[in-house]
Amino acid sequence: MSSWLESLRSVLDTAPSRATFFFRDDDAGWGDERLHTLLGLFERYALPLDLAVIPAALSGGLAARLATRLAAAPELLGVHQHGYSHCNHQAGGRKCEFGDARSRAEQRHDLAAGAAILRRSFGTWVDPIFTPPWNRCNAATVECLAELGFRAFSRDRGAAPLDRRGLSELPIDVDWCKAFADERPLERLGRALAGAAAIGQPAGVMLHHAVMPDESLQPLSELLVLLSRHPASRCMLMRNVA
Repeated sequence: MSSWLESLRSVLDTAPSRATFFFRDDDAGWGDERLHTLLGLFERYALPLDLAVIPAALSGGLAARLATRLAAAPELLGVHQHGYSHCNHQAGGRKCEFGDARSRAEQRHDLAAGAAILRRSFGTWVDPIFTPPWNRCNAATVECLAELGFRAFSRDRGAAPLDRRGLSELPIDVDWCKAFADERPLERLGRALAGAAAIGQPAGVMLHHAVMPDESLQPLSELLVLLSRHPASRCMLMRNVA
């Protein structure tokens, strides 16, 4: 096993119960061929992957290919809504599609429109989960999600708390691409994964297939090997975690 995974392996070896992981890949609708490469990697190890799909970016061709995969192995693939068009509406500060720059009515309109697109494309395969672009939304967003029948949403674990309005929250602990911006990305990833596994809550790993460096795929494969083989780890779809 690669040395960068030793800290995670150590946590798993001594874990009092099985550690749960989920993988959320954002921006489905962009970079389709890179997406299929990532799907093939998870398929190789028979591990589940959740896709956060941008409704306005979803092509008919991608929808058809994903629908075929969903029908063939629904236990290995989840699809849910990722904003509407992944467009920044903030005039300044951090990027946000569903934030203070937009009214509640505007947010609700886009949430409903995006949900309708995904229902037409995937029918009952769509999970009632929402991932806001850039992992940012506000209280009005959550109110609208609850009204529209969503059951969960996903942001960074360190995000400011919101009244969940009865929805589950599925926080992300590890940002794969952000780690590869460091000089020593594998050390950072190893520490982050070990820390996430040690807290005793489901650990979320965020991927971005469209911008993932090619050199990050081999370490990801090494991680999936460990998680697929270690008896103290399990990987789940977000709907099952929720």
